[in-house]
Amino acid sequence: MQFERSKLRVLPLNNRTHDIDISAIRELGNNSFTHPSLNRVAEDIKAARQAGKATTLMIGAHVIRSGVQKYLIDLLEMGYISCIAMNGGSMIHDFEFALIGATTENVARYIREGQFGLWEETGQINDIINQAFRKENTIGMGEAVGKAIEEGEFPNKDISLLAACYRLNIPVTIHVGIGYDIIHEHPNCDGAATGETSYRDFLRLTKIMDKIEGGVVMNFGSAVMAPEVFLKSLSMARNIAYQEGRTIKHFTTLVCDLHDLPEDFKEEPSKDSAAYYFRPWKTMLVRTVADGGESYYVKGRHSETIPALWAAINDAEKPRITHINADNNTKKGSFLSEKSVDDMK
Repeated sequence: MQFERSKLRVLPLNNRTHDIDISAIRELGNNSFTHPSLNRVAEDIKAARQAGKATTLMIGAHVIRSGVQKYLIDLLEMGYISCIAMNGGSMIHDFEFALIGATTENVARYIREGQFGLWEETGQINDIINQAFRKENTIGMGEAVGKAIEEGEFPNKDISLLAACYRLNIPVTIHVGIGYDIIHEHPNCDGAATGETSYRDFLRLTKIMDKIEGGVVMNFGSAVMAPEVFLKSLSMARNIAYQEGRTIKHFTTLVCDLHDLPEDFKEEPSKDSAAYYFRPWKTMLVRTVADGGESYYVKGRHSETIPALWAAINDAEKPRITHINADNNTKKGSFLSEKSVDDMK
């Protein structure tokens, strides 16, 4: 026996009280937060851009909620981010912001009556995913939703990371776990479509990991998705590289979060410590860079660390170049050549 989803009451978003609205979106500008590690990572990002190496940004949903979209879109347009990997919650917040200029519900309030997550317009994401699954052989979840936002009637698409990546022909990948996200509650959720389109994104990210030698991988606020997806995709990329006589070991990792890590964080914590189970530490700051990479940790809120990284990068000139995507529309953005971007897909 399975739960009968057709009996669910799904209400319009205008019935929901939103905890965050468009006023949370921050305008570009320096803030008072600085950290020497962010300056060093900024230099590595500039070097990676100059050399045509990949810089991947992995984010949790709170990055979208912190209102730093304009900083990240500016970095995308300057060519300093060549891929964004996000979880399903990030996708949902990005979609809702673009559609209604608000997002986030009071879980404690709506879970009491079983209304949490069951909102009509948000469920449209499932329709986009389902259509991509049925009509496309290779399009992933990130590209499908980004295209829908960019080409659809979304009043605030200018602050959508998904739309920006689609517009600039920069890969954006969504990594979901079935049951993690509110859209999985909806009657129109197709598990096969969700799994397939997210898996396509995983393979796309893995292709990018094949080109991360000399590049940068950053994790802002993802305690599970980013370290776990990075670990598997890097292992797959290294497997092929090893067979071809290549190495993937000289790259930079950055983790930004609110955990208190010791100064010697480049040593793995003891299994007797609760910190051992903070996956970004052992995975992204120690194990994956043990053979020649460099890792950095910065404690701070996303509303502080992302503008600070943007400011450090912005010390350099801000060139913006054009890029021709597959349907021959001119788009500004990615520093990678057309060939190298296509190779990553």
